[in-house]
This record gives sequence, structure tokens and C-alpha cells, in this order.
Amino acid sequence: MDSPRNVSKESQQRLDEPQKPFRLNKFIAHAGFCSRREADALISSGQVKVNGNVVTEMGIKVTLKDQVVVKDQPLKLEPHVYILLNKGTDTISTTSDEKGRKTVMDAIEDATGYRVYPVGRLDRNTTGLLVLTNDGELAHRLMHPSYKVKKTYVATSRDPLSEEALAQMKMGVPLEDGTAKAVSVKRSSTDPTKLTLMVEEGRNHLIRRMIAYFGTEVIRLKRTVYAGLTDRDIRVGRWRYLKPREIDELKRLVGLSLKGE
Repeated sequence: MDSPRNVSKESQQRLDEPQKPFRLNKFIAHAGFCSRREADALISSGQVKVNGNVVTEMGIKVTLKDQVVVKDQPLKLEPHVYILLNKGTDTISTTSDEKGRKTVMDAIEDATGYRVYPVGRLDRNTTGLLVLTNDGELAHRLMHPSYKVKKTYVATSRDPLSEEALAQMKMGVPLEDGTAKAVSVKRSSTDPTKLTLMVEEGRNHLIRRMIAYFGTEVIRLKRTVYAGLTDRDIRVGRWRYLKPREIDELKRLVGLSLKGE
């Protein structure tokens, strides 16, 4: 179980005040179940119970002593935990796998006794940065396309792409689910098959599909930067807790207010 230094100070203060009332949608989001907006939809559709009674009223408040159940799942408010993993290859970005394959939860096995979830996904053999947390509101916003969270990848393709292809990546590449653009593309000065790309989207297999459009394939892919977080101090397969400053920066990035602001 986490020691106080591994959870946010705000989260610990929240748990120390069991009688303090919270809006129900905030309670559900803080429990890591979903975002506040999604919680509102669950409440209005009658999928939330408080102390055994279905609640559909918006704005209702609960305390830590109340029993909150969403879609038949009891919720418990836990301290928020924020973990940064440098995911290795042959690892699934899910909390479990019915085929018994290694997941990101195996990679952070000793990190926390609380339930955390990956913020977005990386392909099984894509390495690099992945945030895991039980802060549902932050996770939802980081994944939502409207916040345009920047991610940087280093991709190695089987064949080098032309300068025209690199220019088109910035102009827009037509994919089956819509045009995809890179904010920036830079070729390595020592390896013509290696590119550094920055994108603001999180669509499945996005980098691989953009490169495949030009008739070649990605043979190695690594995410080196996520929302301003870098892999400089984490080896592949290792993890660390986010620092308070980094947590605050993530929240500011997606418009979440900080305690005291």
C-alpha cells in the first residue's frame, strides 16, 4: 500500500475528512470510474445508487461514509496515484489479459495497492511513456482530443520516406477514419529511416498507419514524450511516481483547477 509520499497531498487530506460532502459526480470521478460529465449521464439514466437507493438528481452530495454503487460496482474513494511507466515490448496496455500475456499492471506490480488504469494505450510492441492513474477526471481529459495533448514518437521504418512524404505528414495524411496530421516531423541526421514525429491525436495505430500510407512499415516505435513528460530518467521497463510539480502541470494542461488557485 502507498505511503503518504506516493499519493497527492490533496487526496490524503480528502480521506482525512470523512464527513466532508462531495458532489456525487465528483465522487464518482475521483474514484476513477469515469469523468464528471460521464458520471452525470450515469446519474441521470438511473445507474447510480447511494445507500441502496437509485439517485437521478443532479447536484446531490455524499460523504465518504455513504455507499455509492455505479452499474452494480461499489465505489471506494482512494488517494490519487500517478505513475509514469516506460513500457517495454511484448506488453499489453490493459489491466488484464485473458490469454495470460504480460500487461502494464505486471510492469508496475509493486507500485501501489490501489487500482490504477492506463491513460490511453500503446501497441503491444510499441515502447515508451504511459501514465497510469486512478484520477478519472484527469485521465479523461488527457485522452480527449479537444485538449490536443502532445506526444512525441521516434519511428524507424523499413524504407526511408521521401521529403515529399514528410511534408505531407504535416499537411495531412488521408486515413480511413479521417485525415491525420503531424505537428512536426524530423528525420535523423544519421539514419534516414528514423523519424521523430509529434502528434496531438491518440487514434489507434496512428503513427504506424500514417507511415504505411507511403508504402512502407514501422519496424520500431517508441513514445519519448507525453504531455511534457520525458523518458530521460526512466529505463525501458521501469516506472516512477510523478512529482507533485508534474501532476500540477498535467492538470493545468487540461484545464483542471488546482487546490489554492
